Amino acid sequence: MSDTDDALARFWAVIPAGGAGTRLWPISRAGSPKFLHDLTGAGRTLIQLTVDRLQPLVGERVVVVTGARHVAAVTDQLPGVDRENVIAEPSPRDSMAAIGLAAAVLERRDPEAVLGSFAADHVIEGEARFDAAVREAVAVAAETELLVTIGIQPTYPATGFGYIQMGRGLPRRRTAARVRQFVEKPDARRAASYLATGEFRWNAGMFVVRARVLLDLLAQWHPELAAGLRAIAAAPEELEQRWPELEKIAIDNAVAEPAADEGRVAVVPGDFSWDDVGDFKSLSTLLAGDEAVTVVGDPTQVEAVDAGGLVVSESGRLVAVVGLDDDVVVETDDALLVTSRERAQDVKRVVESLKAAGRDDLV
Repeated sequence: MSDTDDALARFWAVIPAGGAGTRLWPISRAGSPKFLHDLTGAGRTLIQLTVDRLQPLVGERVVVVTGARHVAAVTDQLPGVDRENVIAEPSPRDSMAAIGLAAAVLERRDPEAVLGSFAADHVIEGEARFDAAVREAVAVAAETELLVTIGIQPTYPATGFGYIQMGRGLPRRRTAARVRQFVEKPDARRAASYLATGEFRWNAGMFVVRARVLLDLLAQWHPELAAGLRAIAAAPEELEQRWPELEKIAIDNAVAEPAADEGRVAVVPGDFSWDDVGDFKSLSTLLAGDEAVTVVGDPTQVEAVDAGGLVVSESGRLVAVVGLDDDVVVETDDALLVTSRERAQDVKRVVESLKAAGRDDLV
């Protein structure tokens, strides 16, 4: 067995499945977030596609961390994932607590376990290239004390993603390099300058690292959070009591950024197609075909006359769109959204207004 094969034998996929996806309302809601929906027409939900993509690498070694209210739906959609590997968060505490708890659980099972964290709601094409990038990341993580991320080759100067600046290559590695820095979402001018250098990759939030290394890194900057996560893993019956006391912070802020400043993060370039399906504009772009109107749902229930854009139809009613160009129409049993692709980011403001009005039944 090669070193890479040995590392893969200890490799676990950790899938954080949280968030409400408010920019994809009314499809995605707190009680039924976007990862539980088939948004691509593949006949599989986003979380099912995520597990499908990872199974050739991990087999049954999958841990899902999700909200307590989503456990039933997740276990129903993922019958191949052992129920004891579906961890229920009592409340949202951001990505560090979710991924860190999975790391603490895996550390107790195998102190040298390697985990890879992959969001439940991203869309990836080019699975052979994804597979190759993950394999290299696992090999680096298994042999070093580094936190390894996978950086996506940017295809345009995006302002909605964070970026990773690549440094010098790692010895004896095909593509892996040191990370010079993580940078927050830039404005258009700065994003264009990033692409011009050829040194920057999109930050897709994919991290591969030994469980022990991740928690030790966390302990350096957030010792109480690391200790709390390890305590819960040691005494799972204390989850409900201890969870609300944990610091709420993202893994990028808690570990990735400070570790990069100390030269303890590596990046493997990912040359596969990736999208986080953050709003209806990105969904429309992802699914765009030859037709003027892109339909999610039953195309026989949509009539378009001199129209273009995206129609999402879930209720079974006929949707007719006439004379609208580049618009978004989303229709469910209890809500109707009409907007433009350019204003798709503002859909979250509808959710904020509904919450303020006490319309929890709609959010």
